[in-house]
Amino acid sequence: MKIAGILALLLALLLPGMALAQGAAAPSPPPPAGQTQPQGQQTLAFPDLESLIPEGQGSATGRIIQVLLAVTVLSIAPGLLMMVTCFTRFAIALSFLRTGMGLQTTPANLVLVSLALFMTFYVMAPTFDKAWRDGIRPLMENQISEQEAITKAAAPFRTFMRANVRDKDLQLFEDMARERFAISGEPVATDEVEMRVLIPAFMISELRRGFEIGFLIVLPFLVIDLIIATLTMSMGMMMLPPTVISLPFKVLFFVLIDGWNLLVGGLMRSFA
Repeated sequence: MKIAGILALLLALLLPGMALAQGAAAPSPPPPAGQTQPQGQQTLAFPDLESLIPEGQGSATGRIIQVLLAVTVLSIAPGLLMMVTCFTRFAIALSFLRTGMGLQTTPANLVLVSLALFMTFYVMAPTFDKAWRDGIRPLMENQISEQEAITKAAAPFRTFMRANVRDKDLQLFEDMARERFAISGEPVATDEVEMRVLIPAFMISELRRGFEIGFLIVLPFLVIDLIIATLTMSMGMMMLPPTVISLPFKVLFFVLIDGWNLLVGGLMRSFA
């Protein structure tokens, strides 16, 4: 009975709307010759598909696919930012810093991500400027085609990744590409390395360097923890967690050596 009542209520709500939609969609007949159409009555004209999509090369279906691809790329823009820029190294290093100091929520994730993001913009500024100048702006001014714009905009990022990728990681993915994609076994030039080979090699190189920097960051804090733990054990305070006492000393140590200046400056100078 409850299900029947719910269905009846839904039908009562939907039927008037369907009737109104059919009435609005039905075109009114043209007025007889010599008569004008009364004010307040307008015929509905459905727009052509060509007028609903942006102008460009190819058919209407091809341009719809281009729009869908553009929307998809915009939705994964944060992932692209992490894949082809130095954001990964900065985020990992800052996370190791917070973990090494024993702070769970200070600085907050939003603060660390924002700092890593602005550091990324600072390091990648020449690359962004060249991609805008050579690829995006000429495309917006209809000076080059879309395919040429993509090639020219990707060239600065390719140069940046090639300068910061480890040869061992690049060789790994080149060998896998030869096995899976039947790519020629001859070595390729810097500008001819495919993005599907260069991007994953660059990402694992950044992960390795991020963990190396994280180890150097955590090491002095670990020494402080060991000293405090030894002192508390020698004093017989076995039930007192050493991290409770070492936290103020680690914060004081980081502030006295001007840690933020040293860390941020070292991270930004670590890129070629």
